[in-house]
Amino acid sequence: MLLIALQHYPYVSGDDYSGGIYHLHGSSDLPIRKKLIINAALSGNFSSKDSNPNVPYTPEEIASDARKCYALGASFFHIHVREDDGAPSCRKERFEETLSKIRKHCPKALLCATTSGRVHKTFEQRSAVLEIEGDGKPDFASLSLGSMNFPTEASINQPAMIERLAKKMAEKGIRPELEVFETGMINYAVYLSKKGHLTGPLYLNMFFGLLGTMPGRMADLVHQASSIPGGWVWGAAGGGRFQLPVNTASILMGGHVRVGLEDNLFYDYDKQVPATNPMLIERIVRIAKELGRPIATPEEAREMLGVSAIK
Repeated sequence: MLLIALQHYPYVSGDDYSGGIYHLHGSSDLPIRKKLIINAALSGNFSSKDSNPNVPYTPEEIASDARKCYALGASFFHIHVREDDGAPSCRKERFEETLSKIRKHCPKALLCATTSGRVHKTFEQRSAVLEIEGDGKPDFASLSLGSMNFPTEASINQPAMIERLAKKMAEKGIRPELEVFETGMINYAVYLSKKGHLTGPLYLNMFFGLLGTMPGRMADLVHQASSIPGGWVWGAAGGGRFQLPVNTASILMGGHVRVGLEDNLFYDYDKQVPATNPMLIERIVRIAKELGRPIATPEEAREMLGVSAIK
């Protein structure tokens, strides 16, 4: 399957090598030499301390994990917030407290707040985080591009809700992190872009391996990546045991990665070693460096994603 992934890119012959740099059809860089953006998904809505005591719930716990991951190479944070008992929250005040604490420890990181509809269904609940101003204002907000089944429930994202959230993000100067679970969602992103609902450099996070959505095979990642318009930036994530292989394939293909306890609670395939967010970041940094992908700094990630630098 790895051969299939590598065949997604044009052949590079030995004659194309000179002075320590491969040349790919006129380019001075292979896809695998691009700086790698590491997107840390720290907690999610459903990862629990019952399954792994390392899952952060409180603003202090989330900010502490963010600080450690930032020091290790994470430049982008995908943030859900919880109440102290772990219950998913959409409260603006809870988001503002959490995001402000992360910003204090990770001043140049890109912060993305969820607008997920899996738990909180109304537009007012989902868009509350978009009203934040000041230090707690997110750079990005998640925008799911369609409805889907998860293992035990449906996640409903009607076209009117998607467009309304996209419009609100644009009004507030918050960029969408486009959440993709199926190929049709990429097509819908193209449609929304043509209609003017999505503008500027676009960033997609593609998720694989959850029952009811796109499987986590390498062929699926290749198919999805080949459907993305040129010039759009993309990363890939895998659920559970699919996290590491999907992340590694994305690194090889020139994509970026999302990694963290939201998506995967264990360090090993046998589920014997509970992971921590820093453990997962350390591993992906090590693999990326072994495969020749330098890690993007927060400043470089902002430039790659077309987001203004924080001074």
